[in-house]
Amino acid sequence: MQIPSPLSLALPDLGAALPAAFELVHGPLAHWSRVQPDAVALSNGLEQLGFAQLQARVASQAAALRARRAPATVLLDGSGSGLERIVDFLAVVASGRCAAVADPEWPAAVQQQIAAQFAELASVDMPEPGPETPFYIGFTSGSSGLPKGFRRHHRSWTESFRVSAQDLGEAATQRVYAPGRLSHSLFLFAALWGLWSGAGVEIQERFSAGRALARLQSGAFPVLVAVPSQLQLMLEWAQRRQAPPVDGVALLLISGARWMRERTPALQALFPKARIVEFYGASEASYIAWMDADPQAPAQAVGRPFSNVRLHIGADPLTDTGDNAGEPGLIWVRSPMLFIDYVGHSDGSAALRRGDWLSVRDMGHIDAQGWLHLRGRESRMIVTQGKNLFPEEVEARLQAHPQLGQVSLHGVADGLRGHAVHAVLQSPVDDVCPMPDALALAQWCRVTLEAFKAPRHWWLWQGAWPLTASGKTDHATLARALQALDTDSKPQYLRPWP
Repeated sequence: MQIPSPLSLALPDLGAALPAAFELVHGPLAHWSRVQPDAVALSNGLEQLGFAQLQARVASQAAALRARRAPATVLLDGSGSGLERIVDFLAVVASGRCAAVADPEWPAAVQQQIAAQFAELASVDMPEPGPETPFYIGFTSGSSGLPKGFRRHHRSWTESFRVSAQDLGEAATQRVYAPGRLSHSLFLFAALWGLWSGAGVEIQERFSAGRALARLQSGAFPVLVAVPSQLQLMLEWAQRRQAPPVDGVALLLISGARWMRERTPALQALFPKARIVEFYGASEASYIAWMDADPQAPAQAVGRPFSNVRLHIGADPLTDTGDNAGEPGLIWVRSPMLFIDYVGHSDGSAALRRGDWLSVRDMGHIDAQGWLHLRGRESRMIVTQGKNLFPEEVEARLQAHPQLGQVSLHGVADGLRGHAVHAVLQSPVDDVCPMPDALALAQWCRVTLEAFKAPRHWWLWQGAWPLTASGKTDHATLARALQALDTDSKPQYLRPWP
């Protein structure tokens, strides 16, 4: 018999309006500190805090912030342990202020530019926070290389917490394991979700596949939140060491990048009792759509919208006639989970607003069954041979090849085709699994894709694969390297393949 979770006892009707305390990200802490003071709220594998301890520390630090009249936005620079950072974050939020979370691995120049945005903020007295009070500024990679700050209010995340339980069921209200940096909004969200729900959370200071699997083997963490690269490392670690299946995970949530669905059977074998769910979202929009992972699902499908999300496909949701069913277009989202605005630096990759609707410039369509299919980012679309090509579709096909790692597709100006399609591949780390040649890779693409989508030029990237602060492929860096091919300077990181 399954024991009811703390949240299901406190909020038996998740479709109803939330109680006032639960409309704030930190609000339920006081409740949980009264009803389950000794239950573990927060741990990092070395240190742990019960709900009463956590609430006391948060309240004390929040009082200190009020006493010194801290600015309305407080930049958390990333120093200290992850556990301390969560306490600091909650204290800022409980004081009515907004916490901006820096990434400790930013280059020094980026850290200085971000810190300068908050250096001269005035000291203020802040009222008690409400559902519409800004509580968090996260940062996402911009097209110019400088992170964009996105600002959120409490309701945008508490509504995300509520719909997690409503749509995904009782399993989503259990204790969470979040093995990622808190500067990545996915893992901060997962940590706060575990605290808000009363189930508790364990974080990992620095990701280790072996340590993560060891902790999950304990059975103490029914919910695992991870990005695809982490899951792939877990699969590889478990295979090398012939590790036993992990039976204690009931729900595995995947986001942050496209999951390689052909590896779902292996993942299910490692976590045999887990419901594996992929969800599609954005820093500016939170949840958009979700689906149970299925290796047979269409490659571009990302599922049906969450129950509090409405979708529109087209150029403008306020003026479109709505007769473009099944046709690709901009994906527009309307929900109570949208962000407020950008803070500081912004660029051409910023989200679009039309009334209550938001688009992060992704392109897609909705099929007859109501499934959202994601074609790719508008800014990455390549026009070649008079046709539109979305790099994400080809990248997904190439990454399904058992001998390939990371892939990045680009269009380079070409007098004959408009743009020629170039593929940049990650160099193999050893010669155990040699890479196929360009002809074999092009044939691999043509098995499932139209011929014009197969790259005509292939390059190997020399050195560490470029990644953004959130762990995604840094396509802008790779594009700049390709552009340098037209200059007199010899590219430093690229060589033709084969």
